[in-house]
Amino acid sequence: MSKPKVLITRPSIPEEGIKKIEAKCDVEIYDQEKPIPKEDLIKKIKGVNGLFCLLTDPVDKDVIQAAGNQLKVIATMSVGYEHIDLEECKKRNIAVSHTPNVSSDSVAEWTVLLMLCAGRNFEEASTAIRDGKWVYSWSPTWLSGMGLFESTVGIFGMGRIGQSVMKRVLPFGVKKVLYYDVFHPIKPAEDMGAKYVEFEELLKESDFVVSMCNLSEETKNIFNKKAFDLMKKTAVFINTSRGGVVDQDDLYDALKSGKIRAAAIDVTVPEPLPKDHKLVSLKNLIITPHVASAETNVRIRMAELAAENILLGLEGKPLETPVPMPK
Repeated sequence: MSKPKVLITRPSIPEEGIKKIEAKCDVEIYDQEKPIPKEDLIKKIKGVNGLFCLLTDPVDKDVIQAAGNQLKVIATMSVGYEHIDLEECKKRNIAVSHTPNVSSDSVAEWTVLLMLCAGRNFEEASTAIRDGKWVYSWSPTWLSGMGLFESTVGIFGMGRIGQSVMKRVLPFGVKKVLYYDVFHPIKPAEDMGAKYVEFEELLKESDFVVSMCNLSEETKNIFNKKAFDLMKKTAVFINTSRGGVVDQDDLYDALKSGKIRAAAIDVTVPEPLPKDHKLVSLKNLIITPHVASAETNVRIRMAELAAENILLGLEGKPLETPVPMPK
């Protein structure tokens, strides 16, 4: 009996995941270290039983239809799954999985790192000597910033990662943690001392505003001119969720004009962000290239989980971490 066929869309997937699939399947791996173009994906997916993909892969209706009726399962090695046409998958009875929860701690760590770096002017400080700006032995206000101690932290989206961020900022001696979430009250957060407030109050009261929400029609560009105008002039804005929740033109204007003091973002629109994009010119903005979950052990676990879901789907068994399908 022939083995099921699985297509993996990137050669740099951790080998622990690849070997798990190779033990039971015939595997083809796209051989270029870049997102697979749609036309190549359409060619290679024909006759495949399982697809192991990434957030960068356009698994739309055309791709799914090109696969054929034998396609049983799609596993994306990512928390997000907006690149997959779930309506078409549901119509064709294709199981779909993602890799939630695995990266919560690593994303939370990176988020707190960005809070500290943006609040304390770390980027400017780290280049001051190289740029010849350290001209006096000491100055009382030069590069003076804002730390977490006695600050108010506002978390927009108190899911698993939001709660992980809260756990990490509490030992810094923050004054209070506010949160807004469409689902509330959130008992684990409130047991730690978080207080639910409406979105506008969170913006007005917080020294650090942290975006931890999903991207949806309701949250798209929710951090816009109106939101930035409500923030304190000394506020620091952090986004490690999805680039689409921020109106980047409005963020640029808020930072350039001094409406808010600083920001740090790990996600942008588009990705990758061009090196000549106007956001890159801002001295009070830290931009990292969507690497909040880029921790070796996390990547291995994500690959293993996606592989486990592929094998379960090929056997017709319930997936370990299925994507919620449209009703």
